[in-house]
Amino acid sequence: VVGALPAALLPHGVKTRTLVPGYPAVLQKLKKKKKVGSFDNLFGNPAAVLAAEIDGLDLLVLDQPELYARDGGPYVDATGLDYVDNFRRFAALSLAAAEIAGGDVVAGFKPDIVHAHDWQTALTPVYRHFGPAAATPTVMTIHNIAFQGQFGASVFPELALPPEAFSMQFVEYYGDVGFLKGGLQ
Repeated sequence: VVGALPAALLPHGVKTRTLVPGYPAVLQKLKKKKKVGSFDNLFGNPAAVLAAEIDGLDLLVLDQPELYARDGGPYVDATGLDYVDNFRRFAALSLAAAEIAGGDVVAGFKPDIVHAHDWQTALTPVYRHFGPAAATPTVMTIHNIAFQGQFGASVFPELALPPEAFSMQFVEYYGDVGFLKGGLQ
């Protein structure tokens, strides 16, 4: 869906840039890449924002090897178990998206709208609400409601959100942290 939507919007004059994690498979496909932004400390480590094009998609790639350069799949390790820090991996992606939307990370780029897709980027609107890009409109879509990004409340202090974000109006979900719930709120 995330790959098909930009191609479907282009004939209607809508230009898109898609932020994706710097998984090894993504980085290997980058023929030409350019560093267009960086974070000194994104959840404990520096990160680079790379601009590239793959198969006609205008991409921004969040290159933070500590979070994304792993064996296994995007969400599970080589044994098929969820990465225990998935909450941090996708909170970092969401925070990066929110900061990029603020216009201060990638020179000359400030989107007119932010499209957050599924639980993996659902904290983007929450970070935007509490950060510099609050005025940028957001669209939140759900491709698979079976996966909601629900984590124990113990992860909340690691999410770099103010205490008031752990409430029914934001990410609190039956005593846990709900990424998708927060994004929809």
